[in-house]
Amino acid sequence: MTLRVLTGIKPTGTPHLGNYVGAIRPAVRASVAPGVASFYFLADYHALTGAADPARVHRSTLEVAASWLACGLDPARVHFYRQSDLPEVTELTWLLMCVTAKGLLNRAHAYKAAVDANLEVGAEADAGIGAGLYAYPVLMAADILLFNAHKVPVGRDQVQHIEIARDLAQRFNHLYGGEYFTLPEAAIEETAAVLPGLDGRKMSKSYDNVIPLWGTSKALKEAVYSIVTNSQAPGEPKDVEGSALFLIYKAFASAEDTAQLAADYAAGIAWGEVKRRLHEHLERELAPARDRYLSLITHPARLDEILAAGAERLRPQARELLARLRDAVGLRPLAKLAAPTPVAKPAAKGKLPRFVQFRLPDGRFDFKFNDGEGALLLAGVGYADARDCGRAIAALKAADESALVIDAHGGIHLDGAAIGMAGEGGLDALRLGLAALRAAEA
Repeated sequence: MTLRVLTGIKPTGTPHLGNYVGAIRPAVRASVAPGVASFYFLADYHALTGAADPARVHRSTLEVAASWLACGLDPARVHFYRQSDLPEVTELTWLLMCVTAKGLLNRAHAYKAAVDANLEVGAEADAGIGAGLYAYPVLMAADILLFNAHKVPVGRDQVQHIEIARDLAQRFNHLYGGEYFTLPEAAIEETAAVLPGLDGRKMSKSYDNVIPLWGTSKALKEAVYSIVTNSQAPGEPKDVEGSALFLIYKAFASAEDTAQLAADYAAGIAWGEVKRRLHEHLERELAPARDRYLSLITHPARLDEILAAGAERLRPQARELLARLRDAVGLRPLAKLAAPTPVAKPAAKGKLPRFVQFRLPDGRFDFKFNDGEGALLLAGVGYADARDCGRAIAALKAADESALVIDAHGGIHLDGAAIGMAGEGGLDALRLGLAALRAAEA
């Protein structure tokens, strides 16, 4: 089986050296692994949450796409596309929204953090929070489930999003009685490298302490020589622990060169010499990629072609899944209603409709009501405990068949409350099954 691995890249700024070491380089290396189908997409819809600057989103999309290709991502080997080039993403988002519990989104980390920040300053809980931020996890779930990814590499702070995608996949599969979605798993990147910046803190645009990934060799050298060091003079032994220069050097040098530099630290190497060696290693690795980047960034139409081709290659697969999902939820050609509604087959002698109770993976309880041949007549809605599930079954057994109604989505209601999803036979088959069961138990 081919393992499908999906990675989203949010275009929210110009890539820097920390992005290269922590994300781009390891992902490009992983993209050539045998037996893996890799999906890399520019998450430009995600970049719109909050007060997004249109010009910045536009420019960043160009720079990020050019950076990944310049660093060796091969669009002929992997799926490389722009999220907004696949309309199936937004259609799937809506289908998933319709099975998403509001409480699930209330517990999403990003939304809770925004609410907490408002409350801390005495503002209304939802002040300034857009629906885009609130529904962000559902859009991310659509990204993942559209291609039924098996693995999604994420940091530990993103694991909740994968858990939400699993919940929605499981919920949809259960409600509509099919294996439409694979349950994705988080591939937690515990060892992702984090580089220090110019001031020794984590390299980040928010600290304005980044070393640019692109530019001239001279600009790179100037950035390296501006890295803050202590006042130890040449000849004084120096400690590699906490040294920003040493940590960055280690990320680009061989094990042998790194060991040699550690020994030179102990011998009192001058900071200027360390910076010279660091620039030399950076230049050796980045110069070829820099040339490719400059070629790509100056030909944006070529980037458009690459991204559009990546999306177009995937659209047949996406459309096939959406066609199945549309049929599942009832968005079907009207001509299908021209055929007579099939009458439920009488159960074979001795085989009666029956209720089956079971426990869901999330700990809740549920039931199915099948006819004598095992065809699904009704699927429950999930209950907090077994007693509630049992009471729902008892209510169905005692109900007058005429009290059951069905909505446009196949939901069955009893006395105004949702009690399950009808099987393919619809309300008529359910009523026949309950009547047969009641007659047998009389």
